[in-house]
Amino acid sequence: MYGRDPWGGPLEIHAADSATDDDRSRNLQDYDRAALSRPLDETQQSWLLGPAEQKKKKYVDLGCIIVSRKIFLWTVGTLLVSGFLAGFITLIVKTVPRHHHSHASTDNYTLALRKALMFFNAQRSGKLPRHNNVSWRGNSCLQDGKSDPSTVVKDLVGGYYDAGDAIKFNFPASFAMTMLSWSVIEYSVKYEAAGELSHVKDIIKWGADYFLKTFNSSADTIDRVVAQVGVGDTSGGSTTPNDHYCWMRPEAIDYDRPVTECHSCSDLAAEMAAALASASIVFKDSKAYSQKLVHGARTLFKFARDQRGRYSAGGSDAALFYNSSSYWDEFVWGGAWLYYATGNTSYLQLATTPGIAKHAGAFWGGPDYGVLSWDNKLAGAQVLLSRLRLFLSPGYPYEEILRTFHNQTSIIMCSYLPVFPSFNRTKGGLIQLNHGRPQPLQYVVNAAFLAAVYSDYLDAADTPGWYCGPNFYSTDVLRDFARTQIDYILGKNPRKMSYIAGFGNHYPKHVHHRGASIPKNKIKYNCKGGWKWRDSSKPNPNTIMGAMVAGPDKHDGFHDVRTNYNYTEPTLAGNAGLVAALVALSGDGSAKIDKNTIFSAVPPMFPTTPPPPAPWKPGM
Repeated sequence: MYGRDPWGGPLEIHAADSATDDDRSRNLQDYDRAALSRPLDETQQSWLLGPAEQKKKKYVDLGCIIVSRKIFLWTVGTLLVSGFLAGFITLIVKTVPRHHHSHASTDNYTLALRKALMFFNAQRSGKLPRHNNVSWRGNSCLQDGKSDPSTVVKDLVGGYYDAGDAIKFNFPASFAMTMLSWSVIEYSVKYEAAGELSHVKDIIKWGADYFLKTFNSSADTIDRVVAQVGVGDTSGGSTTPNDHYCWMRPEAIDYDRPVTECHSCSDLAAEMAAALASASIVFKDSKAYSQKLVHGARTLFKFARDQRGRYSAGGSDAALFYNSSSYWDEFVWGGAWLYYATGNTSYLQLATTPGIAKHAGAFWGGPDYGVLSWDNKLAGAQVLLSRLRLFLSPGYPYEEILRTFHNQTSIIMCSYLPVFPSFNRTKGGLIQLNHGRPQPLQYVVNAAFLAAVYSDYLDAADTPGWYCGPNFYSTDVLRDFARTQIDYILGKNPRKMSYIAGFGNHYPKHVHHRGASIPKNKIKYNCKGGWKWRDSSKPNPNTIMGAMVAGPDKHDGFHDVRTNYNYTEPTLAGNAGLVAALVALSGDGSAKIDKNTIFSAVPPMFPTTPPPPAPWKPGM
């Protein structure tokens, strides 16, 4: 398309590099004339006239070369002085305190990204690695699984605490890991540029390793999977110590942490399959580990398909906090990820089955259509499968449903634009994807990521934009939407407040988080003993770096109050979307998506020939 040579340079010949033969000849003559006009030195005279004994003392014979004594002394002296200066400078550099990642050229998105990833370090459960870098956290809940005699799985140490509490909810946690993996697959170069690639991969592995513990990951068929560890139901005035009634540092927990297993949980199992499948692509260079993740994903997805049901049905504890509305969207989402991870077309066939797509809500609108969340992955699945159509164009028999997904993705992107009234905005410009209900930011960051990554898909496919009805919009409009929403969260809002703890000069100081609100001292506060820290008006003694709080209300108002979790509580799922959006927007724009890694397991596609039309018959 464009005139470039195979080595990446332009084909044009620059005038500066195109000297004529006459020019070269003239230049050579100049050099020769300069050489001839210079008097011959002693060495050259000795070559021409024979040895001159009286001059030898002015030279030093180094065996392979003879040099002037003066030059020799100058060279040795210069080397000694240079060595001294180099040592002195090195000493100064090593003794002066250094501030990592403080380059003036680093953009706000990269700075925020580094902090947002730290939130996951603060949420780790189990025996912490030495490099965890959160001074006020320590080993915690080392008896998870062992203390519950009713569960088959006995080792459930590890994983992540969901939010300000100490419950481990597998449903939102696996969605969080899937989002992180997706962002790494697309933007590994940007993570590398930010110095965070190994960190984010370590975060994903910590989650994936825990998920592998929650079911028999070595088997081909299973009949149960762990849904959560710990409970939080305090309805009816219950005073039984649990992860919501008590306010304790995770390191001090001494009450029972029940394990919830489920035998019919298609949504949970399919989401966990998506998490392991996407992680297998992230770790594709570690063949044995990647295959282990793929096997676990296959097993979980088979269980999801065989044992139909919602994991939160029947009034379970999870229904109070992370109630799943259906499992059809997880079938499309999980099927897409398993296809990318394995190349097995049976997963693509399932993900593109019109009946499943219909049940997932792909063909109808509704107030929450196009809103990606821990509950509904349809919008994410449609973007993910539009990627397949844009870059591989598999054709029949997938083209019809993929075209539908692609068209629906276009509509979703249109709904994000301010010119369309699909969603209200606050006066400060924050899109209300959850229609003014509390905790809006987790939905905003997911939309910002989808808009940014889809605009990058279009750019990589040499497509300048897309249509919203009769009007054509540039991909720049999508990135502008993503930037304005993330900029709002970073502080460009009516309150001039960052909603990420530790970022900027003005951010929430009373984050709803047990570990952050209780000082790390030698005092062990019991279940009720920590209430004084929960109810205190003082700022948290520990900053939970990078935690994105729930967010402002529909009037741009925000109350920095620890007990009001609708404003101040962070979550795994929310921070994962934030990280994905930040890395998509980070950098100077030179790094784009990785077009090929996600397809590394997908074999070449040879579209099937469509069946011939039915023979024509004359009408009656």
